[in-house]
Amino acid sequence: MVAIVRLIERFSGLIGLVGAWVMLPLILSMVYEVLARHFFNAPTFWAYEVGYMLAGTTYMFGMGYCLKQGAHIRVDFLYEQMSLKRKALVNFLGYLILMLPGCIWTTYGLYEYAIEAYVTNEVSGESAWNPIIWPFRVVWLIGFISLSLQAISEVLKNFMILQGKDIEQYGFGALEEATMDYVTNEDASVENRS
Repeated sequence: MVAIVRLIERFSGLIGLVGAWVMLPLILSMVYEVLARHFFNAPTFWAYEVGYMLAGTTYMFGMGYCLKQGAHIRVDFLYEQMSLKRKALVNFLGYLILMLPGCIWTTYGLYEYAIEAYVTNEVSGESAWNPIIWPFRVVWLIGFISLSLQAISEVLKNFMILQGKDIEQYGFGALEEATMDYVTNEDASVENRS
């Protein structure tokens, strides 16, 4: 189980890193467009399409990585009062019953969407450039595969916690973000006692 989680988290990290690096060509293309438009009165016909495709790539590739880091928004007015095992149970059930079915269903739909775009040689229809759209649809698919796999990793990590295993010994942190306030409060109470 640990090997599977490590493999998935490596994949999520790699996809997240690619998504982060996609920001560089996004920034460069937008700077070029602004300079061409305002200083040379020569706007590009491709900047809009490149912008939304690269920004979308960053977002889609960042979803699994964000889940791995515990950075998604959580409504935690009840959750933060729970013990570690109860948090693990809530996470386990939430990922297994709510998130995973939705991710898998969406991933399957995106697979069909990408194949259809490839087979029909679909173009964007958004600008004069009018690029083929299937590569961007594949980006969506990869993003949701990463998110789905990371959700499986989170299910496995929370299952290990429910079994009484200390996942931190493996370098994992399924509840890291959620327990940060608890750790900070405990550290403060220990300092106050000394």
